[in-house]
Amino acid sequence: MKIAVVGIYHETNTFAPGITDLACFQSEWVQGNDAFLQRYSGTRTSMGGIIDALQEEGVNPIFGLYASAIPSGMVTGEAADALLEAVIDSLDCTADGVAVILHGAMAAQGIPDVEGEILRRVRERVGRSVPIAATLDLHANISGEMVRNANIIVGYDTYPHIDAYERAVDAVNLLVRTIRGEISPVLAFAQAGMLIVPQVMLTDEEGPMKELLNRAFDMEREPSVLNVTVLGGFPYSDVPDAGVAFVVTTDGNLSLAENYADELKRMAWNRRERFLYSAIPAEEAVYKAMEMSDGPVILVEGSDNVGGGAPADATHLLCHLTNPPKRSLVIIHDALASLRAHQLGLGARFEGEIGGKSDKLHGNPVYITGTIMTLFDGKYAHVGPYMTGQWADMGKTAVIEAGLLTVIVTEKRAAPWDPGHVSSVGLRAEDFHVIVAKSAIAWKTAFGSIYRGVVPVDTPGCCSSNLTRFQYKQLRRPIYPIDRQ
Repeated sequence: MKIAVVGIYHETNTFAPGITDLACFQSEWVQGNDAFLQRYSGTRTSMGGIIDALQEEGVNPIFGLYASAIPSGMVTGEAADALLEAVIDSLDCTADGVAVILHGAMAAQGIPDVEGEILRRVRERVGRSVPIAATLDLHANISGEMVRNANIIVGYDTYPHIDAYERAVDAVNLLVRTIRGEISPVLAFAQAGMLIVPQVMLTDEEGPMKELLNRAFDMEREPSVLNVTVLGGFPYSDVPDAGVAFVVTTDGNLSLAENYADELKRMAWNRRERFLYSAIPAEEAVYKAMEMSDGPVILVEGSDNVGGGAPADATHLLCHLTNPPKRSLVIIHDALASLRAHQLGLGARFEGEIGGKSDKLHGNPVYITGTIMTLFDGKYAHVGPYMTGQWADMGKTAVIEAGLLTVIVTEKRAAPWDPGHVSSVGLRAEDFHVIVAKSAIAWKTAFGSIYRGVVPVDTPGCCSSNLTRFQYKQLRRPIYPIDRQ
């Protein structure tokens, strides 16, 4: 048995400043068996899960192209065309099955449903008789085109995402069973007509998202149910299919799959008001955090969520922390400031403006003066529960101390997905009373074991939790809560 593996992974924020071109994918452009195994063996990633599952099943892998870029703005049409062509060219059409690693919320100029187009082209390449399995992020915006062209769809069950490895193993196991003729998977999907923000998709605490997942797990206990995927969607991608959706896969029982998908849709709709999210203004949030007796307190700057494609240089909180009463930590993207710090050298005095370079929506540059305490190349391997072993690259990084404020300035956008986000520069996150996290929920993979308080912040930005700030043009309407009945 031979299984081909390909993938393109990108979460596209169509409201984010800038564009995503082909060069953005070059840092993770991996093709061929040797390169794939060297990069991902032993990692707790989707790719690592596929490697281990294929080895366990005794299947011959044929690794084509896997390319990924950090979440960012609209993908250019030229980049999408090149990626699609490269992926299909790398696909061995003699394989008995295909595993496709996808995010589910990738959009490009002229191609709003990139994943649907990938799966359509894979299907066209291998024919109707070859089974295709796809893995998706929990924030996928799923479309009918994706469901029509895949035999198996398996999405993450966790947010923060700590089960990418396990879900990839599930997808491979189902794919192998399909090839062997042990199962005949059929899919049904339903969209809830709801757009929700990442902050309410938390799966490790009591709430409506966990309730939906618990019901999905109950459904999966039935022998004929192969997988139930609950998708929160990605609200910052202005595409027709954005929003909450469900995919149910059964062994040949389409009516059961449709009934369960419809049940989950009704459950979500009945909980729609519980999916609403509230936060407080920046100045009030800083004051509240400083008043708390125990830290670290996480100021959740979700509007500048790096994992959602934001520029990571927003200053709406930084401008209130230039002279804090307690130790505070801010990680901010500013390539010019980082390079300047490296030119000045260790121990030098840094004076100048940082942040606020991407656009006016994310704030104005903020002047700081402090001492350059650390210079670092920005490369580290994940040691936490999210994609353990995966390499991260913050680019040239500098640590500047300005009184009780510590600023980590990075050349590249860096998401707080791992404790190494802070520890790699020689700092201990637990030593700070306040930490600004440019994240919605995934900051818990970096600071979840040490934080003592959390304050959600309502600030402008391309990942704002206030969806009425955005002018949607492609989104299918009506949709809750933008179009409240």
